[in-house]
Amino acid sequence: MNAERAKLKRLRRLERLRAITRQTALGEAAKAEAALAQVTNLEARTTALIDAYASRRDATDAGELQRMKQFVAGLGHIAATTAGDLARARTHADTRAAEAAEAERRRAAVEDRVSAVQQRIARKAAESATPTAAGSSGPVGTALE
Repeated sequence: MNAERAKLKRLRRLERLRAITRQTALGEAAKAEAALAQVTNLEARTTALIDAYASRRDATDAGELQRMKQFVAGLGHIAATTAGDLARARTHADTRAAEAAEAERRRAAVEDRVSAVQQRIARKAAESATPTAAGSSGPVGTALE
């Protein structure tokens, strides 16, 4: 029984460690999701700027038109870079979410093992508390009964 209790103690310690790992993984996943949201917002704003400047027709001379086209081309370059950043942020967020899910599965597995060991200890304690007919070496009670 002492071995079971020692095992239970180790499992509870492992469960606490897995819970901490899970919390850390959830925090990292939240940070990755926040970064993804920022990059998504940046990509949407950049696209809106490109659309707004590309549709302008108020250039008064060729120089101004050329500068606007260069500006729109520069925004296009920024948009392409942002699209790459968005893909990386999405992959990073997905990876972190998967790590958080794995950490939760590991914590739940240890929790199940703790529960099983607790049930085993309770069953052994109940068996040792109630005498069995085959296991008794003599009558139960006192000679006065």
